[in-house]
Amino acid sequence: MPTLIHPTAVISENANLHPTVQVGPYAVIGEQVKVGAGTTIGAHVVIEGPTEIGSGNRIFPGAAIGLEPQDLKYAGAPSLVKIGDNNRIREFVTVNRATYAGESTVIGNGNLLMAYVHVAHNCIIEDSVVIANAVSLAGHVKIESKAVIGGVLGIHQFVNIGKMAMVGGMSRVVRDVPPFMLVEGNPCLVRSLNLVGLKRAGLTSGDLAVLKKAFRIIYRSGKVLSEALEELELLSENKYIQELHQFLSLSLESNRRGPMPGKILKKERLEEVDN
Repeated sequence: MPTLIHPTAVISENANLHPTVQVGPYAVIGEQVKVGAGTTIGAHVVIEGPTEIGSGNRIFPGAAIGLEPQDLKYAGAPSLVKIGDNNRIREFVTVNRATYAGESTVIGNGNLLMAYVHVAHNCIIEDSVVIANAVSLAGHVKIESKAVIGGVLGIHQFVNIGKMAMVGGMSRVVRDVPPFMLVEGNPCLVRSLNLVGLKRAGLTSGDLAVLKKAFRIIYRSGKVLSEALEELELLSENKYIQELHQFLSLSLESNRRGPMPGKILKKERLEEVDN
């Protein structure tokens, strides 16, 4: 059988690695690290603990996972990083532990984090998320499943990004991104539905039609958000409308950043879009 652990790797005798884990040259793995079956750890990767990594992950050279957070409030608490299965974590990605004892920074399953992505303390990335190169997530950011984040951008702390949303590259994201929407810019604004992503996700023509109607109510009708949410309740039999309504309602709470506004269109452009 081939050697799965390179002789130059430094692995604590207390680390818990499944026998099928592969470790490349000069990797460093700490004593409170647990890694599941079939995960590949590239050259010069550093993984400290407490960190739990699932099965079938590929961690590329230079990544640093489980180191203490870049948070001045951190006082040495035994916080966690938890990573699920079948993720691709590319070169020089950094994933920091949470700030306080018992808290976790969490990455789910089937995600792609491209080179130089930074995942700060207490972030949550759900499943099947794509984050392009050189994206920085500040603390407590949450990204829901199947969202796509374009490259070279920053996301403000405590921002929530909804399911199947898309954020255009080089944007400045300082407020919550509603699910199913395409946003971009500086300042970042809701531009349209993420139609390409929604079609790829298998939404039916009926689902798309009702989401288009909801988009016009929220962003093109001139109603304030509370009025738009009341009107959305009339469409609430659709599960995607229910998710959108819930996200926007929660985004208005005092502990959230508030929902991202839409782009205001001139009258002639509005008529063109609606037609």
